[in-house]
Amino acid sequence: MRKISRVVGLLSSCLILSACFKPAADLPDGEAAYRLFPPSSSTQILETYRIGVLDVLSIRVFQEPELTFEEIAVDASGTINFPFVGQINAADKTPYELSTEIEAILGQEYIRNPQVVVGVVTSAAQRVTVDGQVAEPGVYEVAGSSSLVEAIARAQGLTDTAVDDEVIVFREVEGERYGAVFNLKHIREGRVADPQILGGDRIVVGYSAVRGVFREFLRVAPILNVFTRF
Repeated sequence: MRKISRVVGLLSSCLILSACFKPAADLPDGEAAYRLFPPSSSTQILETYRIGVLDVLSIRVFQEPELTFEEIAVDASGTINFPFVGQINAADKTPYELSTEIEAILGQEYIRNPQVVVGVVTSAAQRVTVDGQVAEPGVYEVAGSSSLVEAIARAQGLTDTAVDDEVIVFREVEGERYGAVFNLKHIREGRVADPQILGGDRIVVGYSAVRGVFREFLRVAPILNVFTRF
């Protein structure tokens, strides 16, 4: 009976604490969170993703099939070789920046008003850390960018004791660390957008003390004969 009282007391304490204790209370959520971590889209990938060493790119020049390549690898020095352009540095540039640079070089002597589109086929060095209450915490590779739901899925989903309405994403921007809180339950239900996740981001899924106590209570209850059959 003493064990039952201890479990019930702990459950009551956690219910009280959960109503007033918010570990992510100082971080932005809702619209403020999406201003820091916008929804995932292909346009934003082109604007924010930085090409890395050993990435594989696609480069297309409009109406110039001989200058269109489905795969061009960035070498260990961060450069690519492109016809008429020669060796050009690609590392640490966005696809849009690289396409603009190639357009400028081609337009000087070879093609009138060239239109170049650079895409990321595979990313060699972009990794996301998924930590906390997920089935398989760890570091996962992403190609260009991902989304919060995709990143959680790579870690095999949430545990039974996870807090799905307070998932925190951390990101370093120009040497400063930012964080925001997202409601994974609402994202999965389609009520809010799925935020974009970039290489270097860290996702932390919190622990629900209430769910943890319920789980412990259900584990010991049959042993303690708490439930009576009628």
